[in-house]
Amino acid sequence: MKMLCMLSFMIMIIMFIMVILINFLSKKSFMDREKSSPFECGFDPKNSARMPFSLQFFLIAVIFLIFDVEITLLLPLIITLNISNLMNYSFITLFFIIILIMGLFHEWNQGALNWAT
Repeated sequence: MKMLCMLSFMIMIIMFIMVILINFLSKKSFMDREKSSPFECGFDPKNSARMPFSLQFFLIAVIFLIFDVEITLLLPLIITLNISNLMNYSFITLFFIIILIMGLFHEWNQGALNWAT
């Protein structure tokens, strides 16, 4: 047991010495750390944070997410086909798809799907 503690202590000392040596021998300076910092959301951290953002791109992304979630709500309908009445199943599926199509036409009429430059 004493030998195991001694070995663990020696390994910890060697690791501590290696970390200190690596930090001293590292060629990175404070300026290099700033240059190698990751970009956040695709924006350059060196420039002004008040750059204009395309609201059209944001709107298209939100519409995509909404319709994507609605499509995932359609997937359980395939599983319930075996246990439900065909008339009720057809009515619910048709009603859900009509709501999706009406939402798509509403977005189209509002001009949300037109990519304005």
